This record gives sequence, structure tokens and C-alpha cells, in this order.
Amino acid sequence: MKTTISTLADLEQFADSFVKALVPRNWATVVALHGELGAGKTTLSQMIAKRLGVEETVQSPTFVIMKSYPLTDPRFTKLVHIDLYRIESDNELEVLKFNELLLDPTALVLVEWAERASALMPRDALDVSIEMRDENAVMVREITYVRQFKA
Repeated sequence: MKTTISTLADLEQFADSFVKALVPRNWATVVALHGELGAGKTTLSQMIAKRLGVEETVQSPTFVIMKSYPLTDPRFTKLVHIDLYRIESDNELEVLKFNELLLDPTALVLVEWAERASALMPRDALDVSIEMRDENAVMVREITYVRQFKA
């Protein structure tokens, strides 16, 4: 599914629809986020968090790598936001107990720069790519949402 995003309101509408469609699994629900710097991965993560009831400010965990937020949503008890931009190898995720996190069915895990640890991403991760492009001298974002991660 492809969606063209021209405004923040469009992105908010996409986030709203995306969150409504989330279905928990028998293990963590993982969302692999892809896109160049500035494409909107963190902004989308913030909007998803807001729709799930996170009240604190959600910032990119670029330097801390991972941040967890408690949720009151009936489907998930926590949102885990991970930014792999600074990760140089899959081994660095072992310290964060990433594999254990994937076993938690109450966790919704948003992974920015997921391609940097593609070997560790579950095959059933929800794959969201954000591509910026120029459309008649206006920068728009095209979001491609696929129900399976592509390594």
C-alpha cells in the first residue's frame, strides 16, 4: 500500500489508520521503519506514540538507542522505540536484550533504520518505508507499507 503525504495532517491521518489496524501477535509486534535522514521516521513514531496514549515527549533515541514507554492501550502494555542509526553490528543489540524483547507479545516495537540489523528483524515485521520526492516543486513523502519485512 502506498500513501502520498503532503502535510503533517496527512501523516497524522496515516498514523491514526496504522494504529487502528495494529493487531497483537503471540510475540512482539515489530514495525521496521526505513527512510533517509529527515524523511519522517521519528515524526511518524511520535504520532504513533501519541495515538497509543504516550503523554511524554517522544524523541529519537539516537544516542540511547532504545527508549520504552508504558501504554494503557488494551492491545499493548509498552511501546519500545529503537533507533539503529549509530549501530555498527547486530552484536550491539545483544546488550539491549533485543531477542528477549521480541518474545514479549505485549510490546509494540518501532525500529528506525531497521535495515542496519536486518538479520535480527523478524520475518513478519511490518515494513514502513518513507521516501521523499519532489512533486511539482513541492516536497512530498511517499509511505509504502508492507506487511512483511524485506531484508
